[in-house]
Amino acid sequence: MSTTSIITPATLKFLKTLKKNNDRDWFAKNKNRFEATKEEMKILQATLKDELSHHDEIAQVKVYRIYRDVRFSKNKAPYKTHLSGYVERATKWKRGGYYFHIEPGHSFAGGGFWAPEKNDLSRIRQDISVNDKPLRKIITAKGFRDAFGELEGDQLKTAPRGFAKDHPAIDLLRYKQFLVTRPFTDKEVLSPDFAKKLSSVYKKMRPFFDYMSEVLTTDENGVPIE
Repeated sequence: MSTTSIITPATLKFLKTLKKNNDRDWFAKNKNRFEATKEEMKILQATLKDELSHHDEIAQVKVYRIYRDVRFSKNKAPYKTHLSGYVERATKWKRGGYYFHIEPGHSFAGGGFWAPEKNDLSRIRQDISVNDKPLRKIITAKGFRDAFGELEGDQLKTAPRGFAKDHPAIDLLRYKQFLVTRPFTDKEVLSPDFAKKLSSVYKKMRPFFDYMSEVLTTDENGVPIE
């Protein structure tokens, strides 16, 4: 195993300083520091894809730009103060995506369904309403709880349309998003095996993703959707 860290202390220091100097003049004067962070992210991108290939089918690993779109935002700071990326799984049969976020003191790995389409959300709720045991078994398993704690995501304050407020699975039916996260310390981010640790966390999401993939690629009778 390599003893060289992919993400270096210099990158975390750059992000900390950028947070205090989030303007174009400072960024221009420190462009060489940013270019160094980009190179590290490219290495992480390639290494993570290789690690994931051992247990999943990956279409691509995308690194997001640091530049913010401020056109419709009250916050006019031009730059994000974190680095992040997204892993797209291959084929329409594998649902769910992996996310990674690098920010001093606030790094994490995430995954799930951030903004499910209306039809997908309806299909998930339909399956839960008929039998909530498969999903509940996954999210209450010790391995899941140890890795991610509780299922996360925005929820409705009341029952979704078409479902009774006293439905036995109303706690799950209220979810509008289905997300899981696992924080990383700065020490973990700077470790030589950070990509391997990310991959290991994503692998622990698989029972959750496998359940959602089966639901979203079949109809209410379990027949695959073409």
